[in-house]
Amino acid sequence: MTVQFQHADDVLDILNNLPLACDTSMKAASDRQGQLTKPPGSLGRLEDLAIWLAGWQGREKPEIRHPRCVIFAGNHGITAKGVSAFPPEVTMQMVANFKAGGAAINQLCQAAGAELDVHALDLDRPTADFTEGPAMTIEDTLAAMQCGADAIPDDADLLMPGEMGIGNTTSAAALALAVMGNTSDRTAIYWTGPGTGLDQAGVTQKAAMVQKAIDRNKGKTLNPVELLSEYGGREVAAIAGLVLAARMRRIPVLLDGYISTAACLPLWHENASALAHCQISHCSKEPGHQHILAGLGLQAILDLGMRLGEGSGAATALPIVKAALAAHNGMATFAEAGVSGG
Repeated sequence: MTVQFQHADDVLDILNNLPLACDTSMKAASDRQGQLTKPPGSLGRLEDLAIWLAGWQGREKPEIRHPRCVIFAGNHGITAKGVSAFPPEVTMQMVANFKAGGAAINQLCQAAGAELDVHALDLDRPTADFTEGPAMTIEDTLAAMQCGADAIPDDADLLMPGEMGIGNTTSAAALALAVMGNTSDRTAIYWTGPGTGLDQAGVTQKAAMVQKAIDRNKGKTLNPVELLSEYGGREVAAIAGLVLAARMRRIPVLLDGYISTAACLPLWHENASALAHCQISHCSKEPGHQHILAGLGLQAILDLGMRLGEGSGAATALPIVKAALAAHNGMATFAEAGVSGG
């Protein structure tokens, strides 16, 4: 299925007509779990993951044969305001490192048996400083979302979007603040963390820039494309596009950390079921991610104190998902094993 994001209304139409998981397959998978040689529920979330995958793959015994991590990279104009401990040149340098196989995500994908794609999005054309105006035009945002949709390989049966972009935790904080609350107890500092390693003074400065960006749009109601245009980066919008296109193709998604999850908040804000085909792979050490998960009512698969990005948490969680399927598909039932109690 080809998903097209030519106009903002296309995104709204898709979000209002999302396909659902297959209830029949989920019930069959759940029934199978009840027949396997173990006490009911004894594999905990592994059982839930298998049933979730069954629903999106539309079969009692789902499989993961072609998992793909897709990294998008973009540069941010907000870095001129001192929101990162690293210069924007690092984005391009890290893209080269990904392509050379030298980054953490390369090793984690290899260990997990996943392929890795890297897409650099106009790195020589940073987004605008979103404290002064929108980070991107609507046209740029839709183009980035389309890049995300088009990056899905034909054979992918599970996706792990990742990102690289100096300054993008500032975008994540702005999106979280815009979507999830700008109240007396949820000000910009609530959503803002150290990112690449800022000290407390740096975090305070970063939060001030986030608040300034939000104040520009005070009183406005923004649709998902407008939210991404105002506060996102190209890599952030690309993740949103990939996740939405994956939903239309019923491909399950493992979201990574703060940026990947925040990129999807505009989708969730429009339709609370928009992320039903997604699992949160890990809980980032970035405080904003922990607050997002609490607000969404979602539990991450892992909590290892990671905050790298790149899709690293998703690649680390992939073996857990594979383990869930190995148990679900490979275990004998009580009847097959001749064990009493089934």
